[in-house]
Amino acid sequence: MSLSRTSKSVVITLLVVVVVAVLGVIYASPYIALDRLKRAADARDAQTVNQYVDFPLLRESLKDQVGQLLTRKIDIQKSGNPLAMIGAMIGAALIGPLVDSYATPDGVAAILNGIPPRGDPGEKPPVPSEASGAVVVAPEAAQASQPQPAAPVVASPSAPKPPPQTTAGYRSFDTFAVNYQHGTGDARYSAILRRYGLFSWKLVAVELNDG
Repeated sequence: MSLSRTSKSVVITLLVVVVVAVLGVIYASPYIALDRLKRAADARDAQTVNQYVDFPLLRESLKDQVGQLLTRKIDIQKSGNPLAMIGAMIGAALIGPLVDSYATPDGVAAILNGIPPRGDPGEKPPVPSEASGAVVVAPEAAQASQPQPAAPVVASPSAPKPPPQTTAGYRSFDTFAVNYQHGTGDARYSAILRRYGLFSWKLVAVELNDG
């Protein structure tokens, strides 16, 4: 009888451990998928990217979000410079090519590296060397390494932005959002992942906002 009770306790303990482990993997699954997707996108591994992106849904989301972004720009510029409004309207006519360029491994890499579409005419995601790999030096370290220069150093307009502030979390059991913002007043946006089954996730949408 004593051995039987011990065996039952072992079985129950094992079951509890298995259940906790499975729940842990389920909870961590979007973080794992996001990490794998970003690595694959940065490496332009199209085959792996295709496993973690629902491109038809992403394309529809980009079309909708970029369209709304351009509509907001046109509304703001209605009482302003007519040439600026014409430029925004031209941009609206180029939504298709912009969506086509961002619904690609290059575009996914740009989105996950803090470079979303802005709705500018002829806009394309940056090339790999511009989208990632930049070395950023903290302002304190830069000041320490430069002993009070006689004149302020002006950063090059083409210098890459530092990595964006990023937060991530569940919106619901089946929806996971990664939120990006470079700084106060800069554009904010989110990359949305959806659950496929218990453990699989795919990038399905972006949400663009003005700063």
